[in-house]
Amino acid sequence: MKALVCKTLGPPDTLLYEDAPDPVPGPGEVVIDMRAAGVNFPDALVIQGKYQSKPPLPFSPGAELAGVVSAVGEGVRNARVGDRVIASVPFGAFAEKVRARATHLIPLPPGMSYETGAAFTLTYGTSYHALKGRAALAPGETLLVLGAAGGVGLAAIQIGKALGARVIAAASTPGKLAVCRENGADEVIDYSTEDLRERLKALTGGKGPDVIYDPVGGRYAEPAFRSIAWRGRYLVVGFADGTIPSLPLNLPLLKGASIVGVFWGEFVTRQLPDFVRDLGEMFALVAQGRLRPHVSARYPLAQGAQAIADLLARKVTGKVVITGGDDALVEPPPPPAPPLERRDEGTREPAPEGRLPPAELVRLAGQEIGVSRWYTLDQARIDAFAACTEDHQWIHVDVERAARESPFGGTVAHGFLTLSMIPATSYDLLGERVQASQIVNYGLDKVRFVAPVRAGQRVRNRIRILGVEERGPGRHLLTTENTVEVEGQEKPAVVAVALAMLA
Repeated sequence: MKALVCKTLGPPDTLLYEDAPDPVPGPGEVVIDMRAAGVNFPDALVIQGKYQSKPPLPFSPGAELAGVVSAVGEGVRNARVGDRVIASVPFGAFAEKVRARATHLIPLPPGMSYETGAAFTLTYGTSYHALKGRAALAPGETLLVLGAAGGVGLAAIQIGKALGARVIAAASTPGKLAVCRENGADEVIDYSTEDLRERLKALTGGKGPDVIYDPVGGRYAEPAFRSIAWRGRYLVVGFADGTIPSLPLNLPLLKGASIVGVFWGEFVTRQLPDFVRDLGEMFALVAQGRLRPHVSARYPLAQGAQAIADLLARKVTGKVVITGGDDALVEPPPPPAPPLERRDEGTREPAPEGRLPPAELVRLAGQEIGVSRWYTLDQARIDAFAACTEDHQWIHVDVERAARESPFGGTVAHGFLTLSMIPATSYDLLGERVQASQIVNYGLDKVRFVAPVRAGQRVRNRIRILGVEERGPGRHLLTTENTVEVEGQEKPAVVAVALAMLA
């Protein structure tokens, strides 16, 4: 196979494009034929020996890719040859064939291209963990994104908007700011020509941003922090500028503000179930069209060193990908799968009334607002859920053993898989009933698992409004009771109280 190889630590032009041995999967590992690999700023650091991780020489850089499983090692049960997957690796993604831990695979969602899959995990994972997990960004708050035209910056803009924030994007050229606008930024700042503090004061009425997302560091860190709102959160994401800034510690004291570190790689290692949860939420936002990776440049593997050099030189916006082999074209994805609600038989019961402003939903408290279509929880869906959660209990995934030993006569859907159908069905129904520009799923308040769902059975969601509370100008907290019914069964699978913010 061909690979981009680092034999001597140094700048991108020291990398070699040459033949390398084909990898062989060990126990618990797979080999993936790389179709696209994401290029990230840490790749430029690791080849210079400036990153936290220092792989032994020689090595191939690259930490995320998408492709096709071509070999499977002993003990692997969540992947088969031919599977389309996304993978995270410590290094080695910039090669035609890549060895990866099977536990670090994610099924490539139907209809998602390889390049989108390769551009997604690190940038969107970092930004989602930062904004939702570390900053707890809330609807109506103001988010400032520094270095906003880069990969993680554009991801932060889109995620900030999806979470209901007002987003201010700061970048260094009009062209980059135009890209930020295209990706949802409400306001922009050209910090090469404008005074950052004065512009922030004007855009926020003197209040300052509630959350600052900083993957850059350098000279803009201190003026940005001096502009932060009372009890604001400053997210330390990275140092693309090359300089680690020093902040006077009296500033967080005077502002009652927090400096919050964001180390996504360690988060994934230490809190894998939380990352899996984040990933499911992000894929749902992709399916809704609210997250859309911006791939601005594609390079064949032979030009991988140039891809890293252009990233360092700030010649690209958004995400850069390297494609497998010598061909710059990514293999076309299969035809997009039909939307989830159209895959199964049945029609949704008609809604009793037209769409209403959130404030008028108060009078519907205690009333049912609709029932979703039927969804089949087949074995393929069960297997995909097991792969994402790394929960491979035999009663869910071992069809032969379940046929012999299961008290249900076969495999059953994981309870949390059934629970995960609630957001998938709720958005559709709420969108038909509520005149809201944004519906943000806030999670669950109470959950009761009642009955199992056997593989192949159909479920649907019956929704009843429990209450609507005003939570600020134009914002309302909607509480609903969701009953996931099982076709042919008297008892439901799940009854859960869900919370959503309407704006």
